[in-house]
Amino acid sequence: MYAVIQRVGHTVLKVDGNLISEIQKGLVVYLGVKVGDNEEKCEAIANKLAKLRIFEDTQGKMNLSVRDIQGEILLVSQFTLCADCSRGNRPNFSGAEKPERAEVLYRLTAQKLRETGVPVKLGVFGADMKIEQFNDGPVSIIYEI
Repeated sequence: MYAVIQRVGHTVLKVDGNLISEIQKGLVVYLGVKVGDNEEKCEAIANKLAKLRIFEDTQGKMNLSVRDIQGEILLVSQFTLCADCSRGNRPNFSGAEKPERAEVLYRLTAQKLRETGVPVKLGVFGADMKIEQFNDGPVSIIYEI
């Protein structure tokens, strides 16, 4: 699995102009599910996201997690994170899991996140989503498991 983790102050996700999800302070996590990913990786990435200390404490140090600040996570499925751009100019997406399996693992990751006590909102799997986000920092982390 690949995750692009971004610290945000506010994010809005729409599909066809309709509001689907909105969060205030927290994380937007773009999740790419690779061929061969499994349930154990869902639990591991959920635990990492819940505990990742990338919010500032009173001394300005990144010492707090999304749970510590009582933030939210917007989890967005993004198969394009699995792109292979090593040859030619057109990305190859053969490393991305098939949609049916990827959606199951995406939803399981959300469930595992909720079990850690973090409120989670979702995008629409496979949809053309429009996302407006107000990055905080900016802080962006790339994580692969």
